[in-house]
This record gives sequence, structure tokens and C-alpha cells, in this order.
Amino acid sequence: MRRNLQIDELIDGQSFGRFNVNLLFWSFLAMLADGFDIAALASAAPQLGRTWHVASHAFAPALSASLFGILLGAPTLGYVGDRFGRKCAIVSGCIIYGLGTLATVCSSNLEQLTLLRFLAGIGIGGLMPNTIALTSELAPRRLRAALIVLMFTGITTGGSIPGYVQAWLIPHYGWQVMFWIGGLAPLLIAVCLWFALPESVKYLASKGARRAALLATLQRIRPDLTIDDDAQFTVASTAQAIGSGLPQLFSNGLAWVTPLLWFCFASALMANYFLNSWLPLIFENSGLTAQQSGTAISFYHYGGTLGGLLVSVVLGRFGFTAIALLFLLAVPAVAAIGLPGLSWVTMLTMVTLAGFCTLGAQFGNNAASGLLYPTAFRSRGSGWALGVGRFGSVIGPLLGGVLIGMRLPLPQLFLLASLPLAAGLIASAIIARLCHGRLGGLHIDDMTQHRPAS
Repeated sequence: MRRNLQIDELIDGQSFGRFNVNLLFWSFLAMLADGFDIAALASAAPQLGRTWHVASHAFAPALSASLFGILLGAPTLGYVGDRFGRKCAIVSGCIIYGLGTLATVCSSNLEQLTLLRFLAGIGIGGLMPNTIALTSELAPRRLRAALIVLMFTGITTGGSIPGYVQAWLIPHYGWQVMFWIGGLAPLLIAVCLWFALPESVKYLASKGARRAALLATLQRIRPDLTIDDDAQFTVASTAQAIGSGLPQLFSNGLAWVTPLLWFCFASALMANYFLNSWLPLIFENSGLTAQQSGTAISFYHYGGTLGGLLVSVVLGRFGFTAIALLFLLAVPAVAAIGLPGLSWVTMLTMVTLAGFCTLGAQFGNNAASGLLYPTAFRSRGSGWALGVGRFGSVIGPLLGGVLIGMRLPLPQLFLLASLPLAAGLIASAIIARLCHGRLGGLHIDDMTQHRPAS
């Protein structure tokens, strides 16, 4: 057995097996609880409004509060992941948003609700960049994009559950049941993650004091090899990383890619959180029953899961071209939700298609942020993309509250909701062109390791 080993070669040479399934299962479960929590307040808002005698548009600050928290949590716990390990940051994020959501059960007014949603958002924001980084650093190159996106379908799967809680449990147990479920689940998952989730071997390789953990994890990844205790390890991407801090995200071919990626995040998140936050209230105010509204919201997330599955298959091959196509299809799909005279089945189809395209594009953004950057600042790159992109997610619910308060007709309301997706289409198309020029193809994989194609 060679004594000088390349970490990237060891990871890329692994066969898909128990190690990958374990990582995908636990990461998916963490994302599932995350997705439930993100969608919980929107589904509880109709009942809360009736209980507290609050107008629909008054929930805008509370709906955006967790997104403000994500703005802070994504880069902060992204730094924690780079400094103390992905696993530590993921478990910390679960605990923070679990406690914040559980405490929401005791809130009695909008001010308390808003503060607790902000606290939960810090944990939610920290979870995402670190799960992206961990999965990308432990997955073989040929499966990396697919596994990142499959992991993130946990968000849409979790996001589909509050619709059923809204329809079947809240009428019997009150709005508090939403936050009992949303708070206890991540705390239980955090305990399981501490024992079951592996740490990034690229991170461990940079920490000499954790050599024993590095060897043990590598042996789990490559049970087909015998790795000597005194073997030396190198990480190509870490060795080539230069500088420190935020400037790294704009170095070595990333000067335009990084801000455009942030714009793609912001545009998809603005449209998604406009829909995710206000569809339950819009549907119930339009005369749908709680069961019909809950079903429609669940189908929005089902569509997102299907979009994520599609992206997981095509992103590695077609790169940002696939994301641009989803943005293109999302524009008419979202605008069509507000068309007058739609039958229940047609409306449900449009909502599902909107979820497929809008959330599918966001899944592609998430995976891309875990592929474009090298290990040395991958969590930071994903964290900043999620953090800056969250300005869009904050604006979405706030703008929705303003537009709903203006009592705009539904066709005009949903046409406005589709405009950010048109902007995302332009940004993603430019990134696809930049990647093609630098990498010589449609794929996206660590831009800093390649020179422009001649």
C-alpha cells in the first residue's frame, strides 16, 4: 500500500455502498426536519390569525423573521463548520432551531412569535451550508451533484408535511401542535446525528490532532483498501487555495460567478418564499377549505421533490444550463396559478409545476455552491451564497404582505411573483456561459482548479 495518498483519489475511487447510504439518510432526515420548520408558520398562520384576531398581511414580519435569522446563521455557522467541523455545526444548527421552534408553543402575540422565528432561523441557516459541504466532500465526483440534490429533497419532503398537519391535526389540537412537532423532531435528530454522522475527511486531514478519526473514516469509505497508520495524506484543492476570508470567493475565476450565484439564490428564494409563505392564506381567503389548501401546499412541495430528483440526474452533466431551463419554465408556471376560472385539478397541476421548477432551480443552486468552491472554503462559499441569497427570501414574504394588503387581483399578484424567476433565468444563463468558457464544457466542478478553455 502506498504511504502517500491523495484524499480526492480515495474518495472518488469508492464504490457506492453503506457509507454513502448512511450519509444520505441522516443528511436527508436533517433536511426533512428543516423543511418542516421552514413551512410550519405559513401553514399555522390561518388558524393563528383567527385565534389572535390578526389580519393576514400582519404575519409578514413573523414569516420573514426566520429568514432574517438564516441571513445571520448561514455565514456564521458556515464559519463554524470550516473551523470546528461540519458535524459540529450541523448538530448545533439542529439544536438551535429545535429549541427556537419548541419555544414558539408558548408565544402569545406576534412580537414573541417574530423573535422566536428569528432564533429558529439562525439554526436553519447554519444547517444548510454545512450539509452541502459535508456531502460534497464525502461523495465521489461522479455522484456528487446527485447526492447533494437528493439530500436536499428532504426539505421539500419535510415542507409537504405541514399542509397535512394544517388540514387534519390543527382543527383538533390547535396551532401549537405544528410547533411541538417542529421543535421535538430536530432535537431528537441532533442526538442521532452526533453518533451516526461522519465528519468530512478533507476537514480531518487539515487537523493533525484528529488523525485517528481520519483513518477510521477513510477505512469506512474504502473498506477495500488497507491504509497504513503512518500514511501521509494530501488534499489537492486545499493545497491550491489561496488567501483567506471573503476575497477567496472572488479569486481564481470566481469574480463574476460568485455574485451571479448569489443573484440566482436570491431570485429563486424570493419567489419560493413568496409562494411558500402566502399560498395557505391566499387559498383559504379565495374560498378553498383547509383540506384543499393543505393539499395544494403539499403538492407544491411534491413538485419540488420531483424537480430536485430531475436536477440530481442532469446537473452533473448539463450544469447551469439545467438550472436556467428550470427558471425559464418557472416563469409561466407561477404566473398561471392566478389565472381566473381554473378548475381545482388544473390549479393543483399549476401549483405542482411551480414547485417543480422553482424549487428544482433552488436545488440546483444549492448543489452548484457545493461544487464550485474548493474544500478550504466550501462551507464559507455555500454559507455566503445562502446568506446573501436570503435577502431574496426575506423580501419575498414582506413584499407579499404589502401586495396582499393592496388587495391586488390574483392574476396580477402571481404575475409579479414570477418576475424574480425571469431575473434568475438571465443570471443562470450567464453563469452557464462562464463555466463553459472556463471549463470547456457544461459541467461545474471547482472553478478554481481550471484554467480558461482555449
